[in-house]
Amino acid sequence: MARSLTLLLGLMLMLCSQLWAADRLKVEGYPLDNGLQLILKPTAERGHVSIRLVVGVGFDQFDCDQKELPHLLEHLLFSGIDASGEAGLEERMQALGGDWNAFTRDSDTTFVLEVPAANQRAALDLLLAALFNTEFTPERVEAAKQVIVHENGEHPAAWQRLLGASSKRNDATEQVAAELGQACAEQDSLERLDAATLERVHEQWYVANNMTLIMVGDLDRRLPAYLERRFGELPPGPMPELRELPESTGHAAPERTMTTGLVGDTAQVNLIFTEPWVGELDQGTWQLLRDYLQWAVYRDLRLEQGLAYSPSVERSAYGSSSFFSINAEVARKDVAQAQQRLHELLQHLAKDGLDDVTLERLRSVALARQNWMAQGNSALADTYWSSLGSYEEGRFADPAPELRKIHTAQLDAALNLLLKQPSYLRVEQPLLSTSGLYGVGAVAALVLLLALVGLVSLLRRR
Repeated sequence: MARSLTLLLGLMLMLCSQLWAADRLKVEGYPLDNGLQLILKPTAERGHVSIRLVVGVGFDQFDCDQKELPHLLEHLLFSGIDASGEAGLEERMQALGGDWNAFTRDSDTTFVLEVPAANQRAALDLLLAALFNTEFTPERVEAAKQVIVHENGEHPAAWQRLLGASSKRNDATEQVAAELGQACAEQDSLERLDAATLERVHEQWYVANNMTLIMVGDLDRRLPAYLERRFGELPPGPMPELRELPESTGHAAPERTMTTGLVGDTAQVNLIFTEPWVGELDQGTWQLLRDYLQWAVYRDLRLEQGLAYSPSVERSAYGSSSFFSINAEVARKDVAQAQQRLHELLQHLAKDGLDDVTLERLRSVALARQNWMAQGNSALADTYWSSLGSYEEGRFADPAPELRKIHTAQLDAALNLLLKQPSYLRVEQPLLSTSGLYGVGAVAALVLLLALVGLVSLLRRR
């Protein structure tokens, strides 16, 4: 009897787990009269709520000379709502037992809050105060600019510019995108971005019909009425037309070495391709191919060749293009060998095809990852945030069916198509190796010694 009861309880737990996994894509979603979209998901986690307020404005909506405007505005909105400034604003959130942050991406600016369930409405009140009661004073604008400068890193020195380094962060794919005209070649200087410009951006983009509020967790039963009252009073507005994403207009060199410092014995090898469109299953195809090549490169460069500790395969988007990059940090002396191994590995896979058993193993990992990455209120809220483009009528699209449809032959075709695209090799390394520095030092010392000998000889003749 006890054994039967244990089995029954186990089956019930398994059933509940499966129902929850299948149900995580279903939410309570509806727009307010002002156009603000609500996405609410009550969960079994007690005492905690994750909040994401997504504002549909990001880097993509601005030209290069104003690219940092949404990012600067994001920081400015944390500068304070009264004379107590940023410290006072942060203390108010701490008093609520919560934590908050914000992120500016290509297409949106998102405010992220983690708060006790008992204070969820008070935290939303504080967020609204920060978004709409902050004064854009010149002092606060200047302080926000300094934060941006710190986050973006220092501009290169004159010697680095002479060697071809740009003022962008050391991202090889971004450098290629900039050469192709799909990313900015230089960082925004911030000098022309003043309070009046920021106020105009705030007025144009921070409107109700350009916002989505996501709340996941132990939701207050009175929350819908509160949201209707407080968020429903936010004014809608006509937004500027979306900026066209730049097409490829430039030419990128097939190979280039970029200087990242003065002295060092390691280098980063980056082999970059533009991703071609492969049809209806495009997203799933490139995801599975990325996972397959990630394992293949790791096994070859690290386990078999011992060239790189943690090689990676990454996908990124700039302008209207997606990029597929294979990256490996190697010893400086091994750069040429790493390049050769990467090319040989890709050609071998393209010629012989991918392995069915390996693909099925990696597919199972990809499917399982969708479940474990959405565990907990915070992870589930982030999943909804990253999948807003697939949301429709109370449901988010399930990517699992697409992953199950993709077969080895489709990945073989995608890889062969990828290798027909122009490739861009970027090697990031310091100007000198340690031994090279010793050599330069020895030459400098010899030149100095000869100069001293010559000077002494001249003085003696005089």
